[in-house]
Amino acid sequence: MKLRLKQRATTLAVFLGLLAMLGSIVVVTGVAPIRASSGHWAITKWFLAFSKNRSVATHSLGIEAPELDDPGRVRRGAGHYETACANCHGSPLRARSPVALAMTPTPPLLSPLVERRKARELYYVVQHGILFAGMPAWPTQQRPDEVWDVVAFLVRLPQIDRDEYARLISQENGLTPLPTADGVATAPLATCTRCHGADGRGGPGGAFPRLVGQPAQYLLESLEAYTAGERHSGVMQTVAAVLTDEERRAFANHFGEMSASSTDATALSGFQEDRDAIARGRQIAEHGLPDANVPSCIDCHGPGELPIADEYPRLAGQPAWYLERQLRLFHTGHRGGTNARLMDPIAAGLPEAMYRDVALYYSSLAAD
Repeated sequence: MKLRLKQRATTLAVFLGLLAMLGSIVVVTGVAPIRASSGHWAITKWFLAFSKNRSVATHSLGIEAPELDDPGRVRRGAGHYETACANCHGSPLRARSPVALAMTPTPPLLSPLVERRKARELYYVVQHGILFAGMPAWPTQQRPDEVWDVVAFLVRLPQIDRDEYARLISQENGLTPLPTADGVATAPLATCTRCHGADGRGGPGGAFPRLVGQPAQYLLESLEAYTAGERHSGVMQTVAAVLTDEERRAFANHFGEMSASSTDATALSGFQEDRDAIARGRQIAEHGLPDANVPSCIDCHGPGELPIADEYPRLAGQPAWYLERQLRLFHTGHRGGTNARLMDPIAAGLPEAMYRDVALYYSSLAAD
């Protein structure tokens, strides 16, 4: 019995050794083609697809999706999809590019695919990408909130027609060219105005942060931090990295020199039901939490009689979702970039339950 087991083990070892030798010969001689033009064999295609699906299903277990029905999430996801994804995966407005169609494997059309995927599986793929498939990981692993915005859009994608998609990704006058500091016109920065609006107000419903009225120096330093990867954002790092130094300065000056129009009464009416939270937020903004070493907000961010340094953003009129999200990023140390060294310990000292109070207070203020 032992002899037979030994013989079988020897036979298996010899067989595996021959396979390894054969594989080595194939690799060393280079006879195996790696050209994408011939595509995969049917068995290879099936094996890769099966392995991918099983891996995604397994590794996405335990991921819990946040609320994905928020229209702002869908709009933000659509904006990034149009910028970074539509060229390969197509959209309701355009087909996949010839370059994408020549890839192996070919990037799939997503409308029929996402209906078969759970939200957590979509998140896992967008966040981590897929090896050997040309699907990149999210540019930073520290911004799952942005990934969920894209997932919110993908979940809705099968129901979105051409007209709705155009509304989601477009802003009025979105192709307005921005002048450079020396007056030479650049190419239209459609990607910037598509999301933030040509007027810098952040688009319908405050889906994006307001840029109008922010100090040009703060905007420029933010763009430089995104470009260097010091401020973490898979969306903004992608956009800022392709701008030239002149375009970044032109962008910052363009919005920094605009006068911010006040928020109208209609926009403020939505805050009446949050009056108690706004009152709590105002107390923190004006006085801080001395016992927790949390300083007041107004000394750096206004509003107040003292001038605000150009290195600090103005918070009045910013969307509440954005301000709350920034506080959470500072708390976890995932925001990075400008002022993170100051804000990380402040956000960590402020109880998380109060993030929304402060955000609602500043969002309820008229932008000066």
